[in-house]
Amino acid sequence: MEYSSKILEVLNFLKDHGIDYDIYQHPPLFTIQEAMDYWKQIDVSHTEGNECVHCKNLFMRNHKGNRHYLISYICHKDLDIHSLEHMLHQGKLSFASPERMERCLGVKPGSVCVFGLIHDMDLNNADPKELFDNGHRVKFFYDSELLKAKFVSFHPCDNTATVVISKEDFLRFIDIWGGEAEALTIE
Repeated sequence: MEYSSKILEVLNFLKDHGIDYDIYQHPPLFTIQEAMDYWKQIDVSHTEGNECVHCKNLFMRNHKGNRHYLISYICHKDLDIHSLEHMLHQGKLSFASPERMERCLGVKPGSVCVFGLIHDMDLNNADPKELFDNGHRVKFFYDSELLKAKFVSFHPCDNTATVVISKEDFLRFIDIWGGEAEALTIE
């Protein structure tokens, strides 16, 4: 199988850190509705109580444009910006531009994912105004219900594949990244 350089970067990072994964290739998927048909093969391969939860991801910025937020949540849930602003307590939010997505997460629109946080680790050239106190450009919020699943799936910084990792490895990935992460209750 041939993978894009973005996918290979994610897979190499996971391998280098001892994180097991399954990968499934598919055509570019831009919406959850498009993805559902392709995710059926993942759900079948993770049966017998090994539930796999598929995730939606949003990349937001604050009104000043100096803070960035990645939000991952179960794909069947709806989340409007006004509710999100109340949950995050970060002020007025808007969607980040494609330029910000590339700069902060190394992704293009349609490929935002938790694995983009590997681009939020070496920030020698980052604008100090964008950095949180912990030295990262991104604060990560995730749906607390992701921790009820045995497996979670995300695009690997490219929407032509889906990577499945265990809940434990998801938490380990967040720990390796080292930035601030917070669980949210998303109804």
